[in-house]
Amino acid sequence: MYFKFSVTYGTSLEISSLNSILQSTITFCDVFQLLSTGAIGLLVGALLAEGAIFIPYWRSLPSNTFYSLHKEYGPHLYRFFAPLTIAPSILSLSAAASCAGTADAGRWPTLIACLLFIGVLATYGGYFKRANARLATATLSASELAQELARWESWHWGRVVIGIFAFGAALLGISMHG
Repeated sequence: MYFKFSVTYGTSLEISSLNSILQSTITFCDVFQLLSTGAIGLLVGALLAEGAIFIPYWRSLPSNTFYSLHKEYGPHLYRFFAPLTIAPSILSLSAAASCAGTADAGRWPTLIACLLFIGVLATYGGYFKRANARLATATLSASELAQELARWESWHWGRVVIGIFAFGAALLGISMHG
């Protein structure tokens, strides 16, 4: 299921294993492994951007400015991240389930990726849902807000690390295809 590319001075592209790919059977396990890996990677990339761009900006704002922006953009961020979180949830569970009963060598890393992604989801129920609701009330003092945003950042980077490991396990599952 993999392509081996060789390019000669920009004039041609040889796909040496195309014939074997076309003759192989593509299973639900294969499809869900690819889709879940892509979805996990997309979410982790978005979380990395959020952590590198938004969090430092939020922490630099005066509390009244933060609350004003949070009120306006918080719902947009939720609508952006909800599908990015739901898709890998469904797809990683589907990949783990569809690969579990196979002899595919990548089934174990795929299961590990699914379990790690459940860890990413657990951070939402365990911390972010409550914290986001608390931030939405706009009732924290400036010092309480600073502490909450610092805590939010710590939890955020924790879920990013778990997500990176989930993405790595998903990639390993694909690379062990067979």
